[in-house]
Amino acid sequence: MMDFSRIGVRVHGGMPAVRCIALAEAAEANGFSSLWFAENPFNRGVMPAVAGAVLATKRLKIGLGVVNPYNRHPTLIAMEIAALDELAGGRAALGIGSGIGERVMRMGLSYDKPLGAVRDAIAITKGMLRGDAVTYAGAVFSAHGAKLEFPAPRPDMPIYMAAMGEQALRLCGQIADGLMISNLCPPGFAGHARTIIAEGAAKAGREPPQTIIQYVPCVVSENRVAARRRVRTTLGEMLSAYWALYDRWPATKAAIIRDSGIAEEEFPIAIARIKAGEAPADVLDERYVDAYAIAGNTDDWQAGVQRFMRAGVSELVLTFVSSDPQRDMALLAPLLKA
Repeated sequence: MMDFSRIGVRVHGGMPAVRCIALAEAAEANGFSSLWFAENPFNRGVMPAVAGAVLATKRLKIGLGVVNPYNRHPTLIAMEIAALDELAGGRAALGIGSGIGERVMRMGLSYDKPLGAVRDAIAITKGMLRGDAVTYAGAVFSAHGAKLEFPAPRPDMPIYMAAMGEQALRLCGQIADGLMISNLCPPGFAGHARTIIAEGAAKAGREPPQTIIQYVPCVVSENRVAARRRVRTTLGEMLSAYWALYDRWPATKAAIIRDSGIAEEEFPIAIARIKAGEAPADVLDERYVDAYAIAGNTDDWQAGVQRFMRAGVSELVLTFVSSDPQRDMALLAPLLKA
């Protein structure tokens, strides 16, 4: 029987805090294991909602996934995650990534060394959580005797790294405790990622991290046709919003295409049709749903989870994109609580 004990829910700064808290309560009530908060520049900062979700729940793991060191200096990341873990009684989790380059540059900051920024952030944050007075001269971020003035509840708290390109995956293997994979990566990417992470870990003389957390858009309904149509709309919106940006970061684009079963030349054609006014649900075929989402009835959902878990994902985090995510969660409760 499939193990559904590591299924989480993703929320984000595009949602009001009260909405995130309501979804946290629903996630806990329906048997989900975690709630992850995604944060990007210029949307809501997630910390008010994160604190509210911690206080509204008792069991859920509450994750920051991911924060970037351009929004928050690594010393501030250490301060906030330690305080959050204190409030949560050890239920907090942390993912760090380089953020969306185009938005970081709109902040007036240089984005020419994103991997250096992540390396610096993880080194400084880990050291401070251990209670060290961190002196570190990094390529992007530095610290000079930075030390928490209170003990972190878990000095060895795992820090996960967001990565998609091969250089980033190797770095993850060298310095992080696990990998976070964003939306729009097909199931097969996880297996590829494990191989590259292992190469990085071997170079650093350490065991490769085993945790892979992946975000996936999701719609669950008794009407499977409607559910799969709804998720195609979301996928079309996501591809239209980000495809042109990926031209600057070809490693990210390669990760999206790899193992999708869709030829690279098909993407710009589909996106052009959507931008010309065609409905995404009419443009994108079933291959896009199977590659980038989990949608349909509960049988479809179980099959979708199996696709990702068998590929090497250890924690699957669902972005519910229907108009009633609490209803979707309730449909899954019998499976999650079995």
